Amino acid sequence: MRRFFISVFLLVLVTLAACGPATTTNTAPAATTKLPAEINVTHLKTMLDQNENFFLLDVRTPQEFVQDGRIAQATLIPLQELEQRLNELPTDKPIVCICRSGNRSAVACDLLRSRGFKAINVAGGMRAWKAAGYAMMVGP
Repeated sequence: MRRFFISVFLLVLVTLAACGPATTTNTAPAATTKLPAEINVTHLKTMLDQNENFFLLDVRTPQEFVQDGRIAQATLIPLQELEQRLNELPTDKPIVCICRSGNRSAVACDLLRSRGFKAINVAGGMRAWKAAGYAMMVGP
């Protein structure tokens, strides 16, 4: 009986050794710091004030962007156009996404992450930005 268990044990070891170490291929460059999936408007304001290196993407409609107010540093690419305009986005820095309430920007972040971008959603969106009393631009 003891000989049977030793034989089974050796067979398992040989099988595991034959499999070799698991390897993975990571196509995206490793981030030096882990990015949050979501930030609040206070965090975004701090990032802007400290001139952190990121791209601010507004995914609202052009009408919302002009009429409802916008953050001066934001670039508008409406959510419905985002997939066709990915080539306009930087690949070397995080993309912070904002919309009216945080829902469309969350969808945008999911899309961007699936394409290898580093994306961060702004919880509460422009509603929260306005409620916090932060500066906004209105008009063309």
